[in-house]
Amino acid sequence: MGEERKIPYKIYLEEKEMPDSWYNVRADMKNKPAPLLNPGTLKPMTVEELSGVFCTELCKQELDDTTAYFEIPEEIREFYKMYRPSPLVRAYCLEKKLQTPAKIYYKFEGNNTSGSHKLNSAIAQAYYAKKQGLKGVTTETGAGQWGTALSMACAYLGLDCQVFMVKCSYEQKPFRREVMRTYGANVTPSPSEKTAVGRKMLEEFPGTTGSLGCAISEAVEAATTQEGYRYVLGSVLNQVLLHQSVIGLETKAAMDKYGIKPDVIIGCAGGGSNLGGLISPFMGQKLRGEADYRFIAVEPASCPSFTRGKFAYDFCDTGKICPLAKMYTLGSGFIPSANHAGGLRYHGMSSVLSQLYHDGYMEAVSVEQTSVFQAAQEFARVEGILPAPESAHAIRAAMDEALKCKETGEEKTILFGLTGTGYFDMVAYERFNNGEMSDSIPTDADLEKGFAGIPKFPGNEF
Repeated sequence: MGEERKIPYKIYLEEKEMPDSWYNVRADMKNKPAPLLNPGTLKPMTVEELSGVFCTELCKQELDDTTAYFEIPEEIREFYKMYRPSPLVRAYCLEKKLQTPAKIYYKFEGNNTSGSHKLNSAIAQAYYAKKQGLKGVTTETGAGQWGTALSMACAYLGLDCQVFMVKCSYEQKPFRREVMRTYGANVTPSPSEKTAVGRKMLEEFPGTTGSLGCAISEAVEAATTQEGYRYVLGSVLNQVLLHQSVIGLETKAAMDKYGIKPDVIIGCAGGGSNLGGLISPFMGQKLRGEADYRFIAVEPASCPSFTRGKFAYDFCDTGKICPLAKMYTLGSGFIPSANHAGGLRYHGMSSVLSQLYHDGYMEAVSVEQTSVFQAAQEFARVEGILPAPESAHAIRAAMDEALKCKETGEEKTILFGLTGTGYFDMVAYERFNNGEMSDSIPTDADLEKGFAGIPKFPGNEF
């Protein structure tokens, strides 16, 4: 172990080594993600059509499949410097606890007030909204990390921020909600009486705990019915994976600095922002034939888009007012059990990651939440960080891979993304510590209800 300690616990890049451009993995994909479709015409969406909902510059990023690198504007880079570069950490204590020959590294994105990686894209999207001269933005949030990050970015730039928060999270995570309000955001539990979509959902499903798809519908409606507002999204979209590539670019630069090459790269997967951002530069190498890596997406068994979903065009929202995206989906009407304690609640998955998974460049596993919280507890006790429940999905899979190495004697290098901290998730931790947490896994019949809502048209068979 003495020789190993030449690699420090925490590897930091210098400020001058920070990426000056975001990397667009789509540029290196042979099979590009299928285009977004206008649900009325079933034709590919144009920048002009999308600009009614999103900021114009972000629409251009969203539809660009060929530009490999986008320069990061100086104002965004200056904001990044408040909390970036983030550390790449060698999990020596976890390795010792597991008695594994594997080397475990994690990229820690929780060292900012929002508590997660979401700030990387929040400041970018708020910047382009400000540059366009908008009054404010609307969005949804599930577990609350995205809403928190966006409220911080909007406060920094002087934009109004309206957040529709999935009702069960709004009730379970009051402190996350209050951080958003402290930064000036208006936070509404979804579904709500504020929008036509929300009122319809409440009428059809009295007492519903909400879903991310429903909150998206409300946020889009709010944006399109107020002058000077646009909608922004914290995951799933191509533009978000682009902004989050700063995670992977920093990680690769830090590993290259010490001559480290990961064998296995693991990330939690809800909509795809963290996973896509972490793996992008490594995936680019794989796509170009320069190096090989094994990629594992880890999702909750209660919302298993990759492992049990269908690869098809589907609505991105429950209200069916957003464009159609081709992705692995459980159906826009799927609502995860309220027993599901973490984030990762979205019914679909990024079109980029869906295509890569469909083409065999990635693996996916689903894990039960009691097992996830067991991993989170063990990690916290030896590594000193209380992880977000979302992050703990990746921890669970990383520990499982390390234990396999213990059995086989293989000295693999494992890298995973620690997306953020769990200090606003104490209700979930309390349930786990009290033995009140259980696993809620949808049956095939449950999933069929969601699949029934996937639109049917020629070419969208599944």
